[in-house]
Amino acid sequence: MTLFSCMTILYDLGFDHSSMASIPLSKIYMAGMISGIVLLFVRYLSKQDRPNMKAWSFDFVLIAFLIILILNNTGLIELNVFNRIWWTYIAIFLISFRELLLLKLNVKRSYMNPGQLFIASFILVILIGSLLLLLPGATHTGISVVNALFTATSAVCVTGLVVVDTGTYFTLFGQSIIMILIQIGGLGIMTFTSYFGYFFRGGTSYENQLLMKDMANTDKIAEIYRTFKKIILLTLAIECAGAIAIFICIDTASLYGHTDPFFFSIFHSISGFCNAGFSTFSDSLYEGSIRYNYPLQGVIALLFITGGLGFLIVFNFIKYIKHLLINRLLPPILFKRPVHKPWVINLNARIVVITTLILLIMGTSFIYLFEAKNTLSDHQGVGKILTAFFTAATPRTAGFNVVETSALHLPSILLIIFLMWVGASPGSTGGGIKTSSLAVAILNGLSLAKGRQRIELYHREISHVSVRRAFAIMFLSLSTIGISIFLVAFFEEGKDLLRIVFECFSAFGTVGLSMGITAKLSTAGKLVIILTMFIGRIGALTLIIALLRKVRFVAYRHPTEDILIN
Repeated sequence: MTLFSCMTILYDLGFDHSSMASIPLSKIYMAGMISGIVLLFVRYLSKQDRPNMKAWSFDFVLIAFLIILILNNTGLIELNVFNRIWWTYIAIFLISFRELLLLKLNVKRSYMNPGQLFIASFILVILIGSLLLLLPGATHTGISVVNALFTATSAVCVTGLVVVDTGTYFTLFGQSIIMILIQIGGLGIMTFTSYFGYFFRGGTSYENQLLMKDMANTDKIAEIYRTFKKIILLTLAIECAGAIAIFICIDTASLYGHTDPFFFSIFHSISGFCNAGFSTFSDSLYEGSIRYNYPLQGVIALLFITGGLGFLIVFNFIKYIKHLLINRLLPPILFKRPVHKPWVINLNARIVVITTLILLIMGTSFIYLFEAKNTLSDHQGVGKILTAFFTAATPRTAGFNVVETSALHLPSILLIIFLMWVGASPGSTGGGIKTSSLAVAILNGLSLAKGRQRIELYHREISHVSVRRAFAIMFLSLSTIGISIFLVAFFEEGKDLLRIVFECFSAFGTVGLSMGITAKLSTAGKLVIILTMFIGRIGALTLIIALLRKVRFVAYRHPTEDILIN
């Protein structure tokens, strides 16, 4: 019944129908909510299917919410705040979401490795998103299959390249679909389903825990779902804070009345933190007076820089702040000796943060130097510096623009191409080869120049596996981008090669910046960019690992021999 209610919602929002259909639709929604309450009560009366204690508080709030909606819709009570139909949609979704996650999906590692499961989850979400965008109610004038697939891929892969204007081409329903796809793509569908499935069922198999270990980026199986929980809570907290800050920064008059300020704030907060680069404005943040709204630019920049650092890095710094407060600052106040904990900030966090700061400072300085009298000429004083900072930060997978990209000087374009290739940090919502790969490659070169046999930093030695992965990622990324450039240039004769190179680097780095050729691409060119965005999001190395079977026997060594390199 709840599944049927969800299909009814899709019909209600996705298709045009007469006002006479609202009565039977409301009855279906009412039946869906009543069946949800009955189902929950039946589960609690059954000893075999009784929910886990962790889900009791959620179920209690859900039942109370459903009862209030039913009483309000039948006229037994009057609460104006619940008169909007969106509350009914949310209730039906929560019921269906809860029941869906009770299904046990056991994937055998012998049939599907973590890489294959990761790729399959993205493909599934992209296909579902494409079908939803094809619904008549998602657009004002309809959309082709290729454009729907392109938009869904760009949203799920948090890229931001668009072939149609998001703000004017899609309805509020269509924009909401894009926003949800961005959220799912930024965190990964497996993060949501794995944690909430564990939450409602109260446990999972050891086989599933091994499968999820790689996706949680942790070696401790016991911390897998705790990591997922922290990722989801941190994301929601930052996005809520970001939406509030954006709402405070915007002027309703600057939105030109074509979008709701509340929806605008939520959409751009999610798009910013997930490094998606989607905007409801035709010219992104270069639109009208928005380009001079420096507080708004600062909030969005803070969102996508935080999202680009990676969850594990943010967790590590939260741990460090707790250490400073509890073990360093409080003890003197309580007349106790401060507690010393060595190595609170790990090597990974140090490398990522230092590399990020260097790229931001270097990028801002060069953009200001190259564009002070060009694209930055409309800005004055601090505004010019902030715009240069935003322009240098956004290529690292964010995709928002506050200047006209096609008007940039050639040195600035080449710098942005490099920044798009580097991208964000590992374990983040962004793409690219990642800052750690660049740092390891530079440190490896310096170590070889000094005649060292190992890469040492902060009294730690970087493992050979990390070095091999870094160079493999860099090689595969350039190979993928090179093939993409070749194919797009082949299918798009007559287009400027620099614009094609810029487009392909942007697609692979999941950035979303463009020099204005995205909408003009042919069907073949769009399909090439779609595939490039997909490979850039999941990672070329992940794709190869997923396709190739692992070697069974590794407990042996062949004789070592040096080969000539230079």
